[in-house]
Amino acid sequence: MLVSEFEYELPPELIAQTPSGTRDASRLMLVDRAGGGVAHRSFGQVTDYLRPGDVLVVNDTKVFPARLKGVKDVTGGGVEALLLKDMGGGRYNALMKGKLPPGTRVLFPGGLGAAVEEDRGGGIKVIRFDNTEGLDEDIDRLGHMPLPPYISREGGEAPTDRERYQTVYARKRGAVAAPTAGLHFTEELMGRIRASGVTVASVTLHVGIGTFLPVREDVVERHIMHEEEYEVPEETADAVNRARASGGRVIVVGTTSARTLESAADGDGTIRPGASATSIYIYPGYTFRAVDGLITNFHLPRSTLLMLVCAFAGMEKVLSAYREAVREGYRFYSYGDAMIII
Repeated sequence: MLVSEFEYELPPELIAQTPSGTRDASRLMLVDRAGGGVAHRSFGQVTDYLRPGDVLVVNDTKVFPARLKGVKDVTGGGVEALLLKDMGGGRYNALMKGKLPPGTRVLFPGGLGAAVEEDRGGGIKVIRFDNTEGLDEDIDRLGHMPLPPYISREGGEAPTDRERYQTVYARKRGAVAAPTAGLHFTEELMGRIRASGVTVASVTLHVGIGTFLPVREDVVERHIMHEEEYEVPEETADAVNRARASGGRVIVVGTTSARTLESAADGDGTIRPGASATSIYIYPGYTFRAVDGLITNFHLPRSTLLMLVCAFAGMEKVLSAYREAVREGYRFYSYGDAMIII
């Protein structure tokens, strides 16, 4: 299968640069997974497509201000570090451009310093910060939200980005990109969903570099996903397994929640609780074991996220829905509108 099959035309003006006025004011496209028909709604109407006995699975990862800007200690040359993974003891995997051999010292604002310990290739370095006491607080204070490159911010992040590039149910720090399908939910909407008899359950997958790296292969099957850590609490596994046994549906919010459940599922769809890591790569031809419905944003052409959505609902149906979304002026990508496939 060719990566070029997952291409579509998108006018640049449809790439959302800012979030909607309120989270649930985004538009919502309903896609019939069986028939392929579509309908147009607002996100606040998502409750119309959930029913008592369903389980809504969300990813409670929390984005941290992972982008740090500094200078090389000796030359004063500019350096930017995207902190990818906390390895403990003040050490981080970081994506950094330029020549930064081991031993290079980097100075960040506020007196925060670090040294490059290891070059792991592909722009990824291991850096160690000088002081570990209060390091998370220093990074939160000095760092910038890791907005994707298609969101333009002159002069740095907007004051609203720290709130709006984060779900209202974010709890566990560790992501370098938001699980964007969840950005549309408000506390009030979550309350209405629970009151309707739908169980809301959480998983954690810390969104990492693999989510936003482009697919550089021409053939879909040759791409290799980066590993990401996930956790399925016992209460979430129990809720999903009970729903499946009693005829309820499992509706996941976002591709990360889908990948988590599919990684934790046995062959019959039974979910195993626990923490692990996954490099699961879902593209057309994959048979879903645990997911009955998907709430998702509109994704980049040729991306693994679009491939997952096409695997769930069918490539022809999804790409047809994307073309209609373009005609209807939907807003695309992280701060854009949403789709529910059910």
